[in-house]
Amino acid sequence: MAASSSSAAAPCRFLSPLATAASRALLLSSSRTPPPTRRRLLLATTIAAAMATSSQSGASASSSFKVVDAHLHVWASPQQAKEGYPYFPGQEATLRGDADFLLECMDEAGVHGALIVQPINHMFDHSLVTSVLKKYPSKFIGCCLANPADDGSGIKQLEYLIVQEKYHAVRFNPNLWPSGQKMTNEVGRSLFAKAGELGAPVGILVMKGISLYIQEIEELCRDYPETTVILDHMAFCKPPTNDEEEKAFSSFLNFSRFPQVYVKYSGLFRISREAYPYEDTAQLLSRVISNYGANRIMWGSDFPYVIPECGYKGAKEAVSHVASKISVSPSDLEWILGKTMSQLFQGAWAAS
Repeated sequence: MAASSSSAAAPCRFLSPLATAASRALLLSSSRTPPPTRRRLLLATTIAAAMATSSQSGASASSSFKVVDAHLHVWASPQQAKEGYPYFPGQEATLRGDADFLLECMDEAGVHGALIVQPINHMFDHSLVTSVLKKYPSKFIGCCLANPADDGSGIKQLEYLIVQEKYHAVRFNPNLWPSGQKMTNEVGRSLFAKAGELGAPVGILVMKGISLYIQEIEELCRDYPETTVILDHMAFCKPPTNDEEEKAFSSFLNFSRFPQVYVKYSGLFRISREAYPYEDTAQLLSRVISNYGANRIMWGSDFPYVIPECGYKGAKEAVSHVASKISVSPSDLEWILGKTMSQLFQGAWAAS
């Protein structure tokens, strides 16, 4: 992901995606809540009604259900960056993304726990995220970032982070592989196999689109079936508008034939062609549920990138709103909003 975080305290509230960059900056730097517009009030009423309906029809659901965010980041505040958690050169933060702010947002939204994905802002220096995991062990688990350096040093680092620092997953970012190299090279295969050996799912980020990586992902899934795979942000598939995009989305759906592959319905602002609440992703979600099943799908906010888009609470509420458009059952919605994560990472949030 591109770098992001700011020294100014940004509110967790919704900021209209239609606002200009200048007006967003003004709102983010202000502690005053802007007057609600008619559109915003109508939208809030619609979403509240959808959530109420879902809550009423799901009254008999398991009382142990907890909302868990499958995808977010934390990084150092500017002060922390000066005091021992520096940003990676060229990846200085431009959005606020510290743990205190995240906890405020989660509390407001009623989110019980989360998976913190190591941000590009700190590259392979996991010290900041590790400090957060140790401070809030019942709230967060970690997903480290795979280092695909040619010398293979990333393999030992991966084992250390999972075994010693108790990270639960690892992210593969193909853009970090040496130029001309693929995730299926010798180092990539070793990292992927080691993750499976240690029971750590591999989250794959395909910011340039799934089409470029279909063969690599298929090869890894086929050769290492014991390694669980999670496709981040619906593999960046937006609602198809032409044959090429439909082919890419169909390829993404076809990965469901591998039972070890899961999907993050995360960062909705990244996969929608519309403004909040991203209703056009309903068609994507419907097809993904049909192919993967709700118990292999998990919601993620993509905090803090989501803050200037729709706010943290808005990100969570959008899921129920979209689900109401395609009549997702209360049970399936629970899987997407937390039960899939709780099953995949058993015991992680038992004490929260």
